[in-house]
Amino acid sequence: MKKVVKFGGSSLASAAQFKKAGHIIRQDESRRYVVPSAPGKRHPQDTKVTDMLYSCYLLALREEDEEEQFEKMILDIKARYDEIIRGLDLTLDLTEEFQVIRENFSRKIGRDYAASRGEYLNGIVMAEYLGYTFIDAADVIFFQESGAFDAKKTNQVLAERLADCERAVIPGFYGSLPDGRIKTFSRGGSDITGSIVAKAVHADMYENWTDVSGFLVADPRVVKNPKAIDVITYRELRELSYMGASVLHEDAIFPVRKEGIPINIRNTNCPEDKGTLIVEATCRTPRFTITGIAGKRDFASITVEKAMMNSEVGFCHKVLGVFADNDISIEHMPSGIDTMTIFVHQDEFEEKEQEVIAGIHRAVEPDFVELESDLALIAVVGRGMKATRGTSGRIFSALAHANVNVKMIDQGSSELNIIIGVRNHDFEAAIRAIYDIFVTTQI
Repeated sequence: MKKVVKFGGSSLASAAQFKKAGHIIRQDESRRYVVPSAPGKRHPQDTKVTDMLYSCYLLALREEDEEEQFEKMILDIKARYDEIIRGLDLTLDLTEEFQVIRENFSRKIGRDYAASRGEYLNGIVMAEYLGYTFIDAADVIFFQESGAFDAKKTNQVLAERLADCERAVIPGFYGSLPDGRIKTFSRGGSDITGSIVAKAVHADMYENWTDVSGFLVADPRVVKNPKAIDVITYRELRELSYMGASVLHEDAIFPVRKEGIPINIRNTNCPEDKGTLIVEATCRTPRFTITGIAGKRDFASITVEKAMMNSEVGFCHKVLGVFADNDISIEHMPSGIDTMTIFVHQDEFEEKEQEVIAGIHRAVEPDFVELESDLALIAVVGRGMKATRGTSGRIFSALAHANVNVKMIDQGSSELNIIIGVRNHDFEAAIRAIYDIFVTTQI
């Protein structure tokens, strides 16, 4: 059995956290490939190493007048690693590595290079601590000249390299361009690296270790102590991630999904917790009718009304064309016989609202156009809803009891999710009401 394990920044922020990660890895012989992030915050007032590196590189760009401050920050970053190394009782010395970094910063080698050094150095420390082989991600993770990830070349080279390597540490977050320059994924990209490695070695499991025990049914900032999700499908996760739920980088889903490799979100500080298992499909009956609730604020709606709209060929196409011409993406589009409503991000729409209104009038000659702002969209997601009668009724009942007015409801044909539109000021009350009826009371 082969497992790929990725540890986030909070899981590797100090020597004590490193020891927890090391214990987890050594507990299971199948945890053979490790993907570390850069050290995160040790306490709320602390600074992540990646942020320190960004700041240090900015100082290097400002030439000689900031040289003293630049040198101090380089030493501060080195001190973070030296503290971890001493805490782990290692004989490792990163002086030469920091000399190379100092020289490359002075040569203004690039912001991506600067950002990647946190993972690179943590990878060296982790490999030394575990006795695993260190593989620089720049040698096995590739990007095209355009900056797009080169999945085919990466999978081929990485699979060949790891075929002869029983145990290895591959730093997350970065790779290399055709000319050898360092290129990073977007923030949170270590999740993606872990997924890429899992695909290359045909792993049986991709474990993603962080500071939470998996996905929660609702945002803990809105609902107090929400229940954890035991098992979630990729489709459910996609719906929740799109509406703002975030534990795993969204792009990390696709490489393992294609291979049918499950992802297990685990908590480094509570390794006994089973966490959340993310799978392609499952026969397991969900604990609750719904899997999760997520949402976003600050949407606007544009309602277009015209008598006999339904008999006018191409009406919707023409209206949507106006939004496309103004580079405005559409979130949802519920419609009636003589009306259609388009939901868009308010900040995108406000800049071009008059152009859009004029465009709609020119395109379809509507009877009426109405705008509404300060709206929120909430997604209620769950594979169990399909087999449960009255799910929509229970949602409406819960919202009515909470005095929340529903502005829109949209249910997909898959019956996997129900989208509800409410006022911004009702956003949290709505989520709590839905959570309460499906999870707390389970009426």
